[in-house]
Amino acid sequence: MAGKKRRGEAAVATEDRQWTRGLDDVIAYHLRRAQEASFAAYSRSIGEIRIWPGWYALLRIIYDNPGINQTELSAASGRDKSTLTASLRELGKAGLVERERDEIDRRNFRLKLSAAGEAQLAELELKAAAHNARIDSIIGPEHRDLFLALLKELSARL
Repeated sequence: MAGKKRRGEAAVATEDRQWTRGLDDVIAYHLRRAQEASFAAYSRSIGEIRIWPGWYALLRIIYDNPGINQTELSAASGRDKSTLTASLRELGKAGLVERERDEIDRRNFRLKLSAAGEAQLAELELKAAAHNARIDSIIGPEHRDLFLALLKELSARL
């Protein structure tokens, strides 16, 4: 489907300073641009795999925590429950995530990856590792730990 954008592939063009001059020192603007660029690069790197960039983290968290419920997943991923519900519905339709009623609290569902979800995650792990290596090469090994610490601090305190 040439010409069609995939989720996460916003128009991430080279900044034209004429239009963004007033944003040069706005950290939030550059964080958003970096996230969009990262998502677009990740989408390109996974090729024909039909997974939105944000879904990788959900699959990884569910894989690492089989039986996690939606509230726990929301807290772990930093996503609000309404956004998460739509993503889980799509992951379920794709056959990647299975939901089972919680035996104690029947209002809740426990989540786990299906066999197809585990296979998809294994394939995505290879792509994610290559994507992270690319980001690491841009940041540089001497800045990696500091960069991660600053991002985590921003997430925790905002």
